[in-house]
Amino acid sequence: MTSTLQPASTTEAVTKRPGRWLALSVLVLAVLLVAVDATVLGLASPYISEDLKPSGTQLLWIGDVYSFVIAGLLVSMGSLGDRIGRKKILLVGATAFGAISVLNAYATTPEMMIFARALLGVAGATLMPATLALIRNLFHDPRERSLAVGIWGATASAGTAIGPIAGGFLLEHFWWGSVFLINLPVMAVLVVVGIKLLPEPKNPDPGPWDMLSVTLSLVGMIALVYAVKEAATHGFSGEAAAVALLGAGALIWFVRRQLTLPTPLLDMRLFRNRGFSAAVLADLLTILGLSGLVFFLSQYLQLVQGRRPLEAGLAELPAAIGAVAAGLLAGRAARRFSVRSVVAGGLAAVGLALASLTVIDQSTGYPLLGAALLVVGIGAGFSFTVTADVILSSVPKEQAGSASAVSETAYELGAALGIAVLGSIVTGVYRDFTGPAGTPDGAHESLGGAVEAAAGMPAQQSAALLDSARQAFVDGLSLAVGLGAAVLLAAAVAAWFMLRDQRLGN
Repeated sequence: MTSTLQPASTTEAVTKRPGRWLALSVLVLAVLLVAVDATVLGLASPYISEDLKPSGTQLLWIGDVYSFVIAGLLVSMGSLGDRIGRKKILLVGATAFGAISVLNAYATTPEMMIFARALLGVAGATLMPATLALIRNLFHDPRERSLAVGIWGATASAGTAIGPIAGGFLLEHFWWGSVFLINLPVMAVLVVVGIKLLPEPKNPDPGPWDMLSVTLSLVGMIALVYAVKEAATHGFSGEAAAVALLGAGALIWFVRRQLTLPTPLLDMRLFRNRGFSAAVLADLLTILGLSGLVFFLSQYLQLVQGRRPLEAGLAELPAAIGAVAAGLLAGRAARRFSVRSVVAGGLAAVGLALASLTVIDQSTGYPLLGAALLVVGIGAGFSFTVTADVILSSVPKEQAGSASAVSETAYELGAALGIAVLGSIVTGVYRDFTGPAGTPDGAHESLGGAVEAAAGMPAQQSAALLDSARQAFVDGLSLAVGLGAAVLLAAAVAAWFMLRDQRLGN
């Protein structure tokens, strides 16, 4: 293999590139856009369903195909950026993201919407690894890089708050396609300014881009994510097991091939670095544990507590505020105390906040919910920012794209596993509720189905159905966040031991 796993040299560490902070402002635009896009579809789904009238299976594909494609292509796109240049792949991806957003906005059939979401996933897979890798090349000074990573993470957190708020506002005033068109002006600024300000780093001796490895990575990740989501939706079946075996086989072949290639798509020696492996594992477990809350919180706020989309988006704001503040302070805190204390402490705080939410009911007041979300944001902001810094500082700059892609893949896989495991718990508990006589089967499929069914029933039956359905949903959510709390606390313990002696550069 042509590269080593030594960190940046002392000479590199003191080099400061002119215009680096202005260039960072371009990169955070891409991060902001991806974060916003990840949150608006959930709010828009009811409106898309009403207009395009997809079947249940088509609606699932509209929601899932974007994450399937991103999960399958992140490693390949990160490696491609290392080879052809991260600036080039970022600008091409950003241009494509903007153009495909128009196709999403004006989709006229479910099939067209699924195709457009898949294409958006291809473009989206180029953005996040490229932005984090470019930070590695813009900021050679470790302290500046920590702050830059903190700003990068804080922007992603801000995007998760801006998404529901902006999406809620647009959906209350315009048609559903408007939530995709907000991508256009942001991408236009990114491309025009990025051409002038961004550097063009790439591996000087990258070797060929192995298409068999690309195919194995794509098939393996898509099959694995599909299998866990299929099992969550319809229970374990022969089909889900067969697809899971296909995915596992492809990924095993992928790993074995990387170990034999002279210039692999992904250098598996990255995982020999304990800090790198611990940071990736911490990210995966954090997202897995948080998935139950993240995926079902909007439904709880809107369908249980009756908040409007914009109000629900504003209710989630404390998490983003906490994450932004923590992200900006994380690097300094990790140097003053230690990497493991900041990461483990952040994960433990998230776990305890989730544990406090196990007592929620249909009428839980906002002070408890808002305080818990604030702590979740602070803890996640500290943890994610420091682990991103550890991942970048653990590898040579020539492999920053591949390392960043591994981090993002862990995020996507954690989300898929979390939704599969914790989502199936919420769904399983919910489906067992006892409704009044005449309750249609559709009411047991989802809380949205129960709300729709109740609208066509007599007042007394409607009230009884909604009360039973909402209580079952809350019971399932309480159990899911309790298990999520256990995962986060276990991750905190693991991080404490695996990140011992880990340091950020001075």
